[in-house]
Amino acid sequence: MPPKAAPKSKQAPKGKISRQAGKSGKDGDDMTDMGDTDGDDWMNTKTLVKPDDQLDLNEQELKEEFTRILTANNPHAPQNIVRYSFKERQYKQTSHVDQLAIHFALDGNMLHKESDEAKRQMAKLGIPESGEVAGSEGGETTPAAAAPAEGEEGKDEAKEGDQREDAATPGPSAAAKGEKLTNQFNFSERASQTYNNPYRERGTATEPPPRATFSSNVTQWEIADAYHEDFEKQEKSKEKKTIPGRKEEEKTRKKLTITETQGDDISRISKATKIVERMVNQNTYDDIAQDFKYWEDPSDEYRDNEGTMLPLWRFSYEKAKKLAVTSLCWNPKYKDLFAASYGSYDFMKQGSGMILFFSLKNPSFAEYIYETDSGVMCLDVHPEHPYMVAIGFYDGSVGVYNVQKKEPVHRCTAKNGKHTDPVWQVRWQKDDLENNHNFYSVSSDGRIVHWTIIKNELLFEDVITLTLPNGAAEGPDGTKVNTIGCGTAFDFHRKNDYLFLVGTEEGKIHQCSKAYSSQFLDTVDAHNMAVYKVRWNPFHPRIYITCSADWTVKIWEVSSKTTADKSESTSVEAQTKKPLFTFDLNNSVGDVAWAPYSSTVFAAVTADGKMFVYDLNINKYEPLCEQMVAQKKKTKLTHVEFNPKDPILIVGDDRGNVTSLKISPNLRKLPKEKKGAPPMDPKQKEDNEIAKLDKILSMVREPNEDKK
Repeated sequence: MPPKAAPKSKQAPKGKISRQAGKSGKDGDDMTDMGDTDGDDWMNTKTLVKPDDQLDLNEQELKEEFTRILTANNPHAPQNIVRYSFKERQYKQTSHVDQLAIHFALDGNMLHKESDEAKRQMAKLGIPESGEVAGSEGGETTPAAAAPAEGEEGKDEAKEGDQREDAATPGPSAAAKGEKLTNQFNFSERASQTYNNPYRERGTATEPPPRATFSSNVTQWEIADAYHEDFEKQEKSKEKKTIPGRKEEEKTRKKLTITETQGDDISRISKATKIVERMVNQNTYDDIAQDFKYWEDPSDEYRDNEGTMLPLWRFSYEKAKKLAVTSLCWNPKYKDLFAASYGSYDFMKQGSGMILFFSLKNPSFAEYIYETDSGVMCLDVHPEHPYMVAIGFYDGSVGVYNVQKKEPVHRCTAKNGKHTDPVWQVRWQKDDLENNHNFYSVSSDGRIVHWTIIKNELLFEDVITLTLPNGAAEGPDGTKVNTIGCGTAFDFHRKNDYLFLVGTEEGKIHQCSKAYSSQFLDTVDAHNMAVYKVRWNPFHPRIYITCSADWTVKIWEVSSKTTADKSESTSVEAQTKKPLFTFDLNNSVGDVAWAPYSSTVFAAVTADGKMFVYDLNINKYEPLCEQMVAQKKKTKLTHVEFNPKDPILIVGDDRGNVTSLKISPNLRKLPKEKKGAPPMDPKQKEDNEIAKLDKILSMVREPNEDKK
């Protein structure tokens, strides 16, 4: 702080003070007046001068620290320098940018004291050669050279002026001890830089494997001779003694028998090749696999009553392109594996059939392929033994295949209950009391047959014959012949396995029981044309759905009533005569299926290549999704099946193609669970689905209808 200023009346102007100082200098008293004027200023107290715009801060705010981090990065340094890399032979962006910024640089020079230039300068300055360069040359004085410099200072000043005034003069104590004093104005800067190793490239080339070109002609005789030679070598390696009487017999057997080698090279690496094939397919169809796992249609957020189906993989086989997909069934254990049967619905174009097993992990080729002599019209995979598949053929026979074997394990013939018309559907049932596998079949000959596998035999038993209620018709000779209905589809109840429904070509739905083989429990005139599919609802025990060639899909309900028998009273289900819902799809409906995740969602496919998805909980009259699935014109969709685990379904057509589609979120809405509530068990979920469907059905039920 500056000293406190004197009052204006006593303070003298600067001009007067200067004149007084000059006058006092002549009298021999230096600066006496000035001392009297300003000598007492150091005794005055110092005061702080505060600017007008300074902030008023308290002690806590003054003690607060504000940390600022200073970095050594140069803000003006470029960030995207591109240089050519000779190692990689391409231009690359360098990651290292020099952040050094030079603010001041001064170039100087230093001479070695023994050099010629240094000796000339020392001689010019009068410094002996034993001394060091001092002063302006940046050297240091030694004690030997310091003494004459101190004694002859006056002479040197007269000759050289002020050139020696800047030299450092050591004290007497330092000179006596002979210590070397450093010049504080002399400094040296040293820097070192490490050597950067140059980039090097090393490459090695292995020797190519030896190659040989081999060519030969192969005939059947040469192959036979090679097999004979190999067989003889195997016989010799066994080193077993043979009975002398059998030598001629063995020679004859060697000539007539051709044996195969111990193992096929392809079969040894079949598992590894299958894994590699799946890896290649996963990379090839990676975008489809990502859509299958993660894609959700974002447009569903902006439309509540509509949904879409995203096409995923398309499964086909070259030899099955001229056949129609007659049945689809997912494997109950491996959720990514499904079976498809191939045949022909045209009576004039009958031929061979096929059974193919496809996996979502390998959409390019079938996992298992089975060719049959007759068209395969239906199949069903055993729910507990997924390697067993029941098959129904166009020629009326049924069979059981083991996936691990190429040929059927069991197949019926005309001697043991073969149907006389095509078998349209087969269905496995629970094992009987003796733990024997059994299944049912329905055919156009009007018979529903129960097949049981006992040891190595396939036994049959006729459960019921589908007779028409109009009575017997008269033959040409006047005899009465019973008219028989043609069965096309059937389905067993989920809980009461003795109860099942049968659809016929006449459009009727018969309710049957395994205990009654002579009559139906009830019959409904459901459609005007053939019934193609009938299915029970997977949640509600009294609701089922049917589809027909008359372009309609209908939902029915059975009501409970008690009928008295002569021996005992039995509770059966009596059907409602009118459907609860009827949907017209403007074309023949080939198949219909309930969704496994909701009691109100079902899908149907038609002969014009379209697929319809309904949700009764959202819209009871219009489909949420109506989408063209067939890629070519005049392609008929034949079957549809939901995946029991993933939100996808598969659709088959009459050109041998199976298309998989992903269901959008609007088509699989589930009731929202309450926050903090524990997860529902399957029983609670089933009860909720039944209540949801009952709430919808209560709006369309007749008032006088018996509701349970």
